[in-house]
Amino acid sequence: MLREFSFPMNGYLGIYPKDLTFAVMEKLVIVGCGYLADIVADALLNGLLPEYDLVGVYSRTPAKAERLATKMEQAGRACKACTSLDELLALKPDFLVEAASPAAMKELTLPTLKNGTSIVTLSIGALADDGFLEAVKEAGRAHGTRVYLASGATGGFDVLRTATLMGNASAQFLNEKGVRAFRRSHFYSADMEVENKQVFSGTAREAIDVFPTGLNVAVAASLATVGPEKLQVTMESTPRFVAGDRQRVEIENDQVHAVVDVFSATPEIAGWSVVASLQNIVSPIVF
Repeated sequence: MLREFSFPMNGYLGIYPKDLTFAVMEKLVIVGCGYLADIVADALLNGLLPEYDLVGVYSRTPAKAERLATKMEQAGRACKACTSLDELLALKPDFLVEAASPAAMKELTLPTLKNGTSIVTLSIGALADDGFLEAVKEAGRAHGTRVYLASGATGGFDVLRTATLMGNASAQFLNEKGVRAFRRSHFYSADMEVENKQVFSGTAREAIDVFPTGLNVAVAASLATVGPEKLQVTMESTPRFVAGDRQRVEIENDQVHAVVDVFSATPEIAGWSVVASLQNIVSPIVF
């Protein structure tokens, strides 16, 4: 949020008639400078994130960071292309957007939280590791920082969490992908071209081990419901989808039966979920 500060101007020649009031913007940085990072940067340039100033970006591919920083600078916004996480954190950002990978998330989270910087992440799969999750909680409490889980290609975390809190809840998760997603993998078989085929069945924790970048939303759903060890996850291939994914989360208790079912043709919704999270963080009305 824009933090306002007022100072009485007791100048050399006397007291000015009005106090000086100015606002300090939230300093934002991004790790991972691909397609999803561009969505966040464009939202900022288009006035959808007026409370934020993108001050730095970092990618393991320096050219990608340079490209995004140059894009901001061409729009009149100073932004540093950093060559390391340490250099990025030295900018003392308030928030870091992670749009890289679960491996990157595991590497950056603790140093970032200890730096006084909160995180908005898409790589929620990293939190399926119980030891890491507890370390994240401890670091956040100790340093007054938080990890915000962007909804990615699913949603409904509020109703999922509420139904879980009511008790006696069970939950399951279905991911459907087009055959194109499997054609170059060892999961592919010719019958996928003509009929649905189950590719995986197990817990959310097992799922993220098998598909470290493809089922982050399953881990997010598990954290909002019954946990990575209990949420049952199924992945299917389907010839119906030329491209895109379907994410279906279902939860049931003694009083409530809720289904969140989302199809997205591209990964774009993930980038926009980060924008929505950033808006929520600074908004007086929180969804």
